[in-house]
Amino acid sequence: MNAIPQVRPAPWNKGKLVGQKAPLKLREIWAIRVRLQLGRRTRDLALFNLAIDSKLRACDLVKLRVADVVSGGEVSSRAVVVQQKTGRPVQFEITQLTRESLSAWIAAAALRPCDYLFPTRLRAPRHLSTRQYARIVHNWVNSIGLEGGSYGTHTMRRTKPSLIYRRTRNLRAVQLLLGHTKLESTVRYLGIEVEDALEIAEQTEV
Repeated sequence: MNAIPQVRPAPWNKGKLVGQKAPLKLREIWAIRVRLQLGRRTRDLALFNLAIDSKLRACDLVKLRVADVVSGGEVSSRAVVVQQKTGRPVQFEITQLTRESLSAWIAAAALRPCDYLFPTRLRAPRHLSTRQYARIVHNWVNSIGLEGGSYGTHTMRRTKPSLIYRRTRNLRAVQLLLGHTKLESTVRYLGIEVEDALEIAEQTEV
């Protein structure tokens, strides 16, 4: 008898781009901001700005409550969050632009200190899921003509650290901002060895 050939399931990553997601460039950040502002998408603008400032993983960002960023009735200039993955606290800055967009969103949604900062519109009082957040990020990058498969929620976490490193070359500062315990993790996360090598090559004429 002829053996019946076994049909193997397709790999989970077939047709998908895998690996580290690219950070946004400065012009891309502002392109998305302008689209969100023109579209009067108050929640998305606050979420976008805070995602970049906080440098938090998706699982930590979506679970933020109003009280995590608001003190004395005003959005704070700094906040501290205990990371779910490591159990270690990480501190982040909240820039003026982000504070303004957060204040506008909190007022528009009439959120209380105990409420999730970004509640789901489907089942209150739940927060956005990481899957919902991922879809939102893809909509952002697609709206300015970027290839959605090359970007993801980690894009938002990597964007500001990448900009900081390019301006300062201060790896230790980036390590602290990301909450990494090992400097080697920061090096791998940013992919800076490859980037630096390419920059050197581009500046060398033969």
